[in-house]
Amino acid sequence: MKTRVLTGITTTGTPHLGNYVGAIRPAVAASRRDDVESYYFLADYHALIKCDDPARIARSRLEIAATWLACGLDPERVYFYRQSDIPEIPELTWLLTCVTGKGLMNRAHAYKASVDQNVAAGEDPDAGVTMGLYSYPILMAADILIFNAHQVPVGRDQIQHIEMARDIGARFNHLFGAGREYFVLPEVVIEESVATLPGLDGRKMSKSYDNTIPLFDGGAKRLKETIARIVTDSRLPGEPKDADASHLLTLYRAFADAADAETFRADLVAGLGWGDAKQRLFERIERDVAPMRARYEELIARPDDIEDVLQQGAKKARAIATPLLAGLREAVGLRRLGGAAKAKAGAAKSAKAARFVSFREKTGSFHFRLVAADGEQLLLSPAFANPKDAGATISRLAAPDADVSVERDDDAKRFRLALDGETAAVSDAFDTLDARDAALDKVAEALRQIRASEEG
Repeated sequence: MKTRVLTGITTTGTPHLGNYVGAIRPAVAASRRDDVESYYFLADYHALIKCDDPARIARSRLEIAATWLACGLDPERVYFYRQSDIPEIPELTWLLTCVTGKGLMNRAHAYKASVDQNVAAGEDPDAGVTMGLYSYPILMAADILIFNAHQVPVGRDQIQHIEMARDIGARFNHLFGAGREYFVLPEVVIEESVATLPGLDGRKMSKSYDNTIPLFDGGAKRLKETIARIVTDSRLPGEPKDADASHLLTLYRAFADAADAETFRADLVAGLGWGDAKQRLFERIERDVAPMRARYEELIARPDDIEDVLQQGAKKARAIATPLLAGLREAVGLRRLGGAAKAKAGAAKSAKAARFVSFREKTGSFHFRLVAADGEQLLLSPAFANPKDAGATISRLAAPDADVSVERDDDAKRFRLALDGETAAVSDAFDTLDARDAALDKVAEALRQIRASEEG
């Protein structure tokens, strides 16, 4: 079974060079691993907590999506979606809110920092604190738990949020699981090896310090002009430089191989002038950035294409989120009323509905099909030695709390449904990936119908 890894990107700004080296580049590289199922989402609900400028959020969503795609993220290999396109996330947020203690939220670092600042300024402790700021760790927990992510890579300042997600998920499992675990408890992955680039003034590159170097914004001209503003000491050309203390060398190493970086260092020690050093730094960064910038500019000019990518990503993601949330609704008691369910069940018997169909092959093995309401075969099971095993698998698939996951085979344009990591059924091959993903939606709807009829 693949390890599910989830990363969120808050949509409040324009990506800079530090974002690329510290987050985007390593994440894109990790997304190409065959043993990882990667989820990358634009955290635009989270952005509303920090920003009340609609134009800025709208622009940031476009720029960040275009940046990730331009930097090599392949939406066919990963789940790439907007948080706001997955309605199951805010619904799960409410279910989790109802089991989360206020005391846990009181201990959240961001909330405590706001209270401390208010008290120090002689203000009411909760002045300016919105419920979004106060309870956003629950929204973050929903982001993670809706896809049962195994790992969440974060910096050390985010460890508490993952621990809270574990606490909240464990609380829900305890209250409603009845021996079952609806949620995988995510693991923190500390990104110790991720590079932290210095900004223009030597501090960590950050928008909050106004010391960033643009990645694509402003083109090569602005990149060169910004690099020229990096603070250096007053040593003249020909004078040896303290290379190891130079921010230019740190930036150069983030893009060059070891041999090239050592040559740059040796030249600084030998007296390379700061102006020439900055020119060489610009040329080295531009070599990597220029092709991505060209792709970025193409994407920015076609926002409808980016929208299509995000909508397809949402469709893929919802194929997983929708069945899970249906089971959670059942677990907490948000079920159909008995009379209504019986009436609907009676109507369903007189009309075609999604269903499992068992059959025996001439070889003596047993199989089942998942058939949509229109009669289309959606899935076919592997062979079973006896009908009892086939029936048991059908019952587990029909259960609201089934641990069902989907694995896509992009090369064959098909997918398989797994129960507890084992293959339960597979699809036919499709002509296109869009057709395959449309079939996934039909599978999710068919399972929802079957589970509803079982409840009735």
